[in-house]
Amino acid sequence: MAFGPPDGVKFNVVRRGSGVLVGGDEVIRLEAGDCYLLTRPIPYVLADDPGTPAVAAGPLFARATDGTARAGDGTDVVLVGGRFSFGERARTVLLDALPPVIHVPARTAGADALRWTPDQVDAELRSTSLGSTLVAEHLAVVMFVRVLRWYLAAHPGAVSGRLAGLTDPVVAPALRALHARPAAPWTVAALAATAAVSRSTLAARFSGVVGRSPLDYLTGWRMELACRRLRRSTDPVATIAREVGYGSESAFSTAFKRVLGVAPREYRRSAGSPAAATDGGAPGGEGRLRGARIPAPGGA
Repeated sequence: MAFGPPDGVKFNVVRRGSGVLVGGDEVIRLEAGDCYLLTRPIPYVLADDPGTPAVAAGPLFARATDGTARAGDGTDVVLVGGRFSFGERARTVLLDALPPVIHVPARTAGADALRWTPDQVDAELRSTSLGSTLVAEHLAVVMFVRVLRWYLAAHPGAVSGRLAGLTDPVVAPALRALHARPAAPWTVAALAATAAVSRSTLAARFSGVVGRSPLDYLTGWRMELACRRLRRSTDPVATIAREVGYGSESAFSTAFKRVLGVAPREYRRSAGSPAAATDGGAPGGEGRLRGARIPAPGGA
């Protein structure tokens, strides 16, 4: 079955059967218990073999009367899957450092922590109990975080930026402090104290892992928070300036224009009415799962 580029981050867990995933330059053998994430909007194919001709999945599912799409006459394959939607800035911060496909084989060391979650997601999606969809969504978020943890642990040094910093024992305390109190008058020395290291150690480690200095990162984080407030609220620019750590509107406007290329009021106008704003740049990678159980028999 050939699928178009997913809208968001696509995930699937193979509950039963086997096959291959062909996405981009990747050809990945899938077995029961395997999990994968597609972190980019790339077309992909699920098949019994890389050489099997693919048919478009959309019409097959559109014709399905029982939620089961059929292609070929092979062994049944059952997957639990869904997707997460991310805004553009959140995608840049969180996902661009990751490979297009993350594959977690069931037999991989450390993957056992992922096995419990799909079982529970599957059970909730089958259930008619109160709040079953909400529970499934939150469980899927847990699985998403666990997949990221697994990838970062299995591939140390493979990514940089915020995601890498949050897994570094020296940088992570400083990042958490900046995220928790962005308006505080931070210095490198004060951040170093939160990590219990010297100023020079933190400065070198932070730049090496995150790719920018601690104070440059702080400026960027403040601008992300300010952008969110400008899009979502009608608060005066001076109020937003104070809340993200600037003593005056003029100082904030100067920093904002240096980083974003436009003045705060111009950014607000271009973003449209706050009431019509979306989560497009929500700091911290906010996302919402849209999921479904997808049985795909027939060598798909």
